[in-house]
Amino acid sequence: MADTTCNGWTNYATWRVNLEMFDGFDPREYGFDLSSHYELAKELKEYAESAIEDSSSDGLARDYALAFLSSVNWYEIAKHMIEDFADENCAAE
Repeated sequence: MADTTCNGWTNYATWRVNLEMFDGFDPREYGFDLSSHYELAKELKEYAESAIEDSSSDGLARDYALAFLSSVNWYEIAKHMIEDFADENCAAE
């Protein structure tokens, strides 16, 4: 079985979406739920899908971009964000 990890992330899609869409992103600014990995993962996925739909027109490129998102490990990104948030709060205390 081939190793599909990328820079410590599950796969290229997860790494790339986290880097391009969520690096420096503060989920609190959008009222996202930081108490649940599952809920945050759903919110991040919806956010990314909306960003693509709002910034592109119907067609092949949009379809490919949305299909790319299906490979993303949203739970992993959510877990990373929640851990970062917890680390920030611990450092501030």
